[in-house]
Formats: sequence, structure tokens, C-alpha cells
Amino acid sequence: MTNALRLMAVHAHPDDESSKGAATMARYAAEGVEVLVVTCTGGERGSILNPKMDRPDILENMGEVRRLEMERAREILGVDQRFLGFVDSGLPEDENEPLPEGCFALQPLEVASAPLVAAVREFRPHVILTYDDDGGYPHPDHIKTNRVSVEAFDAAGDPDRYPGTGEPWQPLKMYFHSGFTKARFETLHEAMTSRGLGSPYADWIARWEDRPQKWEVTTRIPCGDYFETRDRALMAHATQVDPDGFWFACPREIQQEVWPTEDYHLARSLVDVTLPEDDLFAGIQVPAGTGAAPCS
Repeated sequence: MTNALRLMAVHAHPDDESSKGAATMARYAAEGVEVLVVTCTGGERGSILNPKMDRPDILENMGEVRRLEMERAREILGVDQRFLGFVDSGLPEDENEPLPEGCFALQPLEVASAPLVAAVREFRPHVILTYDDDGGYPHPDHIKTNRVSVEAFDAAGDPDRYPGTGEPWQPLKMYFHSGFTKARFETLHEAMTSRGLGSPYADWIARWEDRPQKWEVTTRIPCGDYFETRDRALMAHATQVDPDGFWFACPREIQQEVWPTEDYHLARSLVDVTLPEDDLFAGIQVPAGTGAAPCS
């Protein structure tokens, strides 16, 4: 690894960066890779998911509270972070509920993508992490995040697209997060029950037919040594994460023993690769001292 390598993770809301790929980012940052989290919205319409934080003063200032939480998580992970400035769309209670006017999910694709294209051209990442085309789960902002990430990957290297947003830069690889798999939760479930511990995963596994795995896991990043960092970053998002809840039900030591990786699907690559991989930068050659990657 050299400090010429750059990784960008594109997320919908504050806290998403800590629940998806956080140990990966912490590991690469510790190894000298430049890591930037791009957060599309401010999370203003997020619910309070931690009973200990369910107070009127928190709810009335949700946007500012979540920005402060994001700053703490960023410091813990050792990465940089920027907001794109869009407004959280909220999670509709049913599919027929209209989304709020002006929210991120309702923005035209080019309007929503332009600031991300600008961020890609400024930061010049070699690798982009994002969600799959279902958003990982069907939150409208997660789905939109996939759309703008794919658009930016395709457009940032083209000098004829998005004029006025900086010099062209072509990222070389794009990955979708693939951490929430049946295989992973079955492994954690079996490890807990074999040790006489109660497992929270049985109902989830039983319902897995309702959410079949769409993307093959191509890339597993060993990062168990950074699970503690991941957990501290996640707990920094105190409005969203109950420290006594689901996220921390499986002891960290068991996770490090039976599933010490974070997993991804290689969705796009402009370099030759050999699958499976254990490095997001596999196949990328960076000339010493330049940090440059070619534009196509």
C-alpha cells in the first residue's frame, strides 16, 4: 500500500458508513490509503432507533445531531468525510406514501449526480464502494445512492459530461457491499448456539427466502482486527444504534474467529482481476509518486 491509493465510499445517510464497510475503511486508512466517505443526505428524517436518545430535544435537532455523530464516527475510523447536501427522503411506511417534495430520492439523476461527479474529479478515487441496485434494502435514498454512484463512475472520466465539475478522472473499480448474506448469518448463528449463547439471527435466516442474495461475493477483505474500531464508530451514531441491540448481539471475538472479513461484489472493473480477491486495489498499478490513474 502507498498513500497514492484512494478509496471513496458513497453512502446515503450518516451511520451507513459505520454499518457497511467500516472495518475495511479503517484498515485501509491505517495502512496509508486516503479514504473519503461521501454522505448524500444529512439524515434529517431518520427515526430515533435508540430508546435512550428518544427525547424531544434530539428529535427537534435531528439534522445537527446526526452531523455531530458523523464527525465523531469519522474521527474514529480515521477517514475524511463530506456531505453532498441533499435532504433525507425518509422511509415511507407503505409503498403508496408519497416522498417529501425536494428530497434526495426525487432529484433528477443529473442533478443528484453532479456533486458526486465533482467529488470524484476532486478526490480522484481508484476504487468506489456503494450499494447494489436494490440499495442493499429498499430505502429510496439507498436506491438513489446506487444510481448516482454508477452515474458518477461512468461519467467522471468523460470530459464531455458534467462540464464545470472539474478535470476528468476515471475510477478503476466499483464494488457493491455484500455483507448481509445468509451464509454469514448462518455461520454466526451456528457459532453462537454451539457455545450455548442465544442467537438473534434465527428469524432473519428463516425469512431469507424473501430476500434472496442477488450478487455473488467476489471479494473478502480481512479486517477482523478493526471490528472494535467499527463498533466504536457505529456507537458514535447514538440516535440510530442501540448499544444493547441487534448490532452487538454476537460477541466480537466470535465474529473475528468465524467471519473476520467484510465482503463485496466487484460490479465494475477497468483493470484485469483474478477472482476471488482479498484486496480492493488488486490489479491497480499506481506509478510511484504520481497517484495518477488513466482517464478513458
